[in-house]
Amino acid sequence: MIAFTYGPGQTPIDPDERAGLIPTHLQTMDELNAWEQMNIAQAYRWARRTAPKREVLDEGFIRELHGKMLDETWTWAGTFRRSDKNIGVPWEQVATQLNQLLENAKWRRDNANPDPDTFAVQFHFDLVCVHAFPNGNGRHSRLMADLVAMSMGQKVFSWGAGAPLFGQTEARKRYLDAIYAASKAQSTALLEFARS
Repeated sequence: MIAFTYGPGQTPIDPDERAGLIPTHLQTMDELNAWEQMNIAQAYRWARRTAPKREVLDEGFIRELHGKMLDETWTWAGTFRRSDKNIGVPWEQVATQLNQLLENAKWRRDNANPDPDTFAVQFHFDLVCVHAFPNGNGRHSRLMADLVAMSMGQKVFSWGAGAPLFGQTEARKRYLDAIYAASKAQSTALLEFARS
């Protein structure tokens, strides 16, 4: 058996994933992560300008935001997934479940006078659970939670003080532990992480 050793971030991009990759010059996961971060930073600026004029709890906005986040990285940006993953609803139910989530969220926001932070973080978790896209769901749902919080007069979340939430970082472990706790109806850790 031959062992290949790669340094942190130097793992080659999986050949199956490469199929939808737009920048063909990228070779490692480190390069891909950096490229995606640049693309997402552009989308973040777009979202901060656009969201105040739009209904963010809208399928069209959600798809457009995902598209803007990864449109220079993946050909499938902004399109719903077409396969099942280890998380999320069956792929055939993505559109239905997402629209049900959006309608319920709009009703709660407009009629139940929810605490803005709790509401936005719960929306983030519910969006993660739908897992609408082939990839980027965590990053997308965190940005959506920021936009929901802003639309309710709150500051954006810090999500672990801005520490990287990809790779094997302590912040990512804390985030995933908080997501797991939320799946057991214990949302305090996720709310605390969002504002940490």
